[in-house]
Amino acid sequence: MTADQHNHSGPLLPVVDRELDGLTVWVVEDDPELLALMLDDLSWRGAAVRGLGSAEALYRALLQDRCDIVVLDVGLPGEDGYAVAGHLRQAADIGIVMLTGRGSPHDMAHGLTQGADVYLVKPLDLDVLAAGLLSLRRRLSAGRPAVETVTEVQRAWQLSADGWTLHSPAQQTLALTAMERGALQLLFEAVGEPVTRERLIERVTDAPWDFDPHRLDVLVHRLRARVRTATGLELPIRALRGQGYLLTP
Repeated sequence: MTADQHNHSGPLLPVVDRELDGLTVWVVEDDPELLALMLDDLSWRGAAVRGLGSAEALYRALLQDRCDIVVLDVGLPGEDGYAVAGHLRQAADIGIVMLTGRGSPHDMAHGLTQGADVYLVKPLDLDVLAAGLLSLRRRLSAGRPAVETVTEVQRAWQLSADGWTLHSPAQQTLALTAMERGALQLLFEAVGEPVTRERLIERVTDAPWDFDPHRLDVLVHRLRARVRTATGLELPIRALRGQGYLLTP
């Protein structure tokens, strides 16, 4: 303690370096104790924080709001963090910090390939996490497009009134097959809500009892590929493990 502090007439308060002030950070972690620890520390450092326990909770939150950076645990229930990172990287320009107990070079390379900007290994050092977030914020601020632009692009996907034509954000068009039409009509009707595999199968075939469920996955995969080839964009359909599919707004 310095002489100036000894002579201070009032109570001494801790100096808070709010280095993350103005940064919105969502933490996806299924360990409640670790989640609370990270949220408390990041909030103390000035970040606006939200805690989420699963990939599904993250997807639902992104339908309503936005964040700058997601801190993503790899070992999530249901869809793991690697798959989530891949989806986030395709859907929007969000900073991704991957948090995991898997520290091998192979695991790290896999995480970075899937879309992580920063890869941190447990046990977590909160100072290192804060430093990673601060560095990532500088990189994002220097080179990313406005989030509002990304959001508007995602909202611009449209299906024609008769359901036979898909319109991209850039007004490119793609003629659909009968099964693609049925699946997209249902997904557009329920935009932002998970649609079960059973409902989708009933929509794409007149004989759902004879329909191999794996054909639905192939249908969605091929549709995504056709859209990517025709428009250069990713159709925002997400597979939700154990639930079905989701079309994000």
